[in-house]
Amino acid sequence: MKAIAFVDYENIYMGFAESGKKLDPEDFVQALKKYADYIKADLLGVYLYANFDKEEFWKTLTTFEMQGVNIRHSYGKNAYTNTDVRQNAADEELMLEAMEILLTRPSEIDLVILLTGDGDFFPLIRRIRLMGKEVKVLGTGKINHMLQPYCDSPEVFLDYLNEITEYYDPNNDLKQAIQILGQLQLRLPYVASTKARLFLSKELGRSLAEVKELIQYMLLRKIISEKEHLDSNLRIAKTKIYLLNTKEPLVSEILGDKLDIIEERNSKLY
Repeated sequence: MKAIAFVDYENIYMGFAESGKKLDPEDFVQALKKYADYIKADLLGVYLYANFDKEEFWKTLTTFEMQGVNIRHSYGKNAYTNTDVRQNAADEELMLEAMEILLTRPSEIDLVILLTGDGDFFPLIRRIRLMGKEVKVLGTGKINHMLQPYCDSPEVFLDYLNEITEYYDPNNDLKQAIQILGQLQLRLPYVASTKARLFLSKELGRSLAEVKELIQYMLLRKIISEKEHLDSNLRIAKTKIYLLNTKEPLVSEILGDKLDIIEERNSKLY
């Protein structure tokens, strides 16, 4: 049975992240190949769609290409370039290319493996089945009820992923992250969110995906706050910044004699 896989990577990535794990590109491809072997399918190609301008996907392109994955970058609005909002851009690219391949090379494909949990792909599934092809849906998080009848042994794929990935516990980096952000607040007029994440990634030796999870954890615990800051020197004249919550006991303990200085700096940014 000849198969081709189409990956809604942002959906798959977020579904896996919600379980507290990071999705490594090499591990992901390895798990997908193992799944294809399990269902006795000859996996002819993997097409993967995402907005690779997103921080968590930086530095993944080369790894995916080295694994033989066909990458499709679908840009969307981001903080670095003046782009338009393109809702569902990656989804649309996936659906168009899937139909193009199936229409131009129908005899080469028996099975489509669709990796997503997004119900927007139901019309695509219906059309693939009308063409006489089989569809198997795999997801890593919540799968829309319209797609569930087409899920086949998704737990096998997840088991393969779980075998080769580890949980990231942001609490392990919390104290050091507070120290790092404190140093940045002392050195800079303000701590832009992008600069903070890049610096944390470098200093902690963590991936940007893990740092993003760490930031979310710190926001949830009210260790830091996030606000919009106006800066006429920037192209878009504003940016998101992080501020340490000096009222939080752990922050106060770690900042020590620098607490008053940071409190004063914070007051000027509110």
